[in-house]
Formats: sequence, C-alpha cells, structure tokens
Amino acid sequence: MRLSRRSRIAACGASLLCCLTAALLPGTASADAADSRHASGGTRAVAFADEFDGPAGAPVDSGKWQTETGDNVDNHERQYYTASTDNAALDGNGHLVITARKENPGNYQCWYGRCEYTSARLNTAGRFTQTHGHVEARIKVPRGQGMWPAFWMLGDDIGSVGWPDCGEIDVMENVGFEPGTVHGTLHGPGYSGSGGIGAGYTLPGGEAFADGFHTFAIDWSPGSVSWSVDGNVYQTRTPADVGGNRWVFDKPFFLILNLAVGGYWPGDPDGSTNFPQQMTVDYVRVSTGD
Repeated sequence: MRLSRRSRIAACGASLLCCLTAALLPGTASADAADSRHASGGTRAVAFADEFDGPAGAPVDSGKWQTETGDNVDNHERQYYTASTDNAALDGNGHLVITARKENPGNYQCWYGRCEYTSARLNTAGRFTQTHGHVEARIKVPRGQGMWPAFWMLGDDIGSVGWPDCGEIDVMENVGFEPGTVHGTLHGPGYSGSGGIGAGYTLPGGEAFADGFHTFAIDWSPGSVSWSVDGNVYQTRTPADVGGNRWVFDKPFFLILNLAVGGYWPGDPDGSTNFPQQMTVDYVRVSTGD
C-alpha cells in the first residue's frame, strides 16, 4: 500500500501536522537567469540551481533551502528531522549529503516515544517556486530495509487549501525493499495517498539505485507531467488520468528533499539495515520550458 508519507497539512495552517516547525511561507522565484543544457535536450533558462559547492561540513545555502524539524506520525515514520549538520551537510566535493542515523543525542520525542533515528528534510518554500518547466536532481539513494528517500514538490498554496488540494508531484521515491525501482506519482483531490496516480521505473539487469548516481526528472507543461530516469521517459500524466477529479498542477510548487526512516510503505528497518545511511545529492536544477 502506497500511503502518502508526509503530506497531511492543515488547510488553515502553515506548518506540518507532523510537527515540523518550518513555516511554509509564500514562495518567490530565485536564481539568476542563465542558460543550461539538460539531458533531455534543448537550451532552457535556469530558474533555480544548487550545485552544493562549499566546504565539507557546511550547511546548505539558507537562501535556497529551509530545514524542517520534527517527526511524522501520519505515515508512522520513525525518524526525527533535525537542523543539525550531522544530518544534512555539504561534503566538500560538490554534494549535499542527507544522513539517517540510528541515534538520538538530542533526546527528541516522536509519536511513538523517544525517537530511534534522526535524519533531515529540506524545502524551498518561501525561497523558490516554479510553475512548469524541467525539474531534475542527480541523486545516489541509500540502501536497506526501511529507507525512504524522496525528491518531490508541493503546491505553494498548501497553507490556504491544505493537502491534497494543493497537489503533490513526487519526482522520485524509493523504498529499500525495492532496490532497483523508483516511483513517480501525482497526489491531488480524489487521488491521494494509496490512490495516487503514478508508475515505477526499474533498472535493467538487477542493478540497484544505491550503486551509483542517477538523474531523476520531470518535464512539466500545462496539463502534462512526464517523468524520466537518466533521460528515459517512463510515464506521462494528463488531466485525463485523474478520473474526473481536479487537475491541480498548473500553479507554483516548491521543492523538497528528504530521507525518511520507516513508515507504512517501506516498513521499518530491521536487523539487515546498516546505519548510518546516506542520500547524496549532486545537484538540483530547475529550468523554464523551451
């Protein structure tokens, strides 16, 4: 069952019901206009780019990302998201590393009691939003039962309309028990949680996504979202796919990167799961349409 792992949002609130404390502020465009050539072809104007350059141990650029804190009862995830560079930091080699640890030095409390794990979740709310274009990230996912990395987007009007009316675009999700498969999904009014509309992409020859970096992307235009892995398009969704429900994806969205531990969909870590586990992000880039 594919329950939405993180997206129960109060319609009149600007914070996550799962007690994340980062405010979801109205998004604003950022980044200088430039040109960039993406794997899918064509020259586009860059709307947002983070190459994660900086010294090892440095936090992410706070002008581009905010760090959420708290737990997530809605999907029964086991981690506590912290603002510590122990859980999200640059590695000095042009990467952001989000680290899930089996530890709790801050004595954080979760929905089930004392938290067993810490990790990180970052978003661009209040810093950057985009409507349509090409959205991509090059990521090496972690490995093991209970790991749940994701690169995804939420409608910027979430504070006023709530979830799922705001819409959610999952560019990439992976669960540890499917090491060779990622999923791309839409969630909206009438097609959320386990009723989300999407598909999976599986690597050939028994390869695992944790073995190396892969590029996860969407090409997004009015009335259409297409997903690709390493330039290979594996699904396209349009209003015809949402069963007569509202299509809520032609408006500004902000970006999210996170590494969850456990939950309804991936299941909890077990004795085979080694910690720490890392989600390594080479870059995140957003460009306008051709």
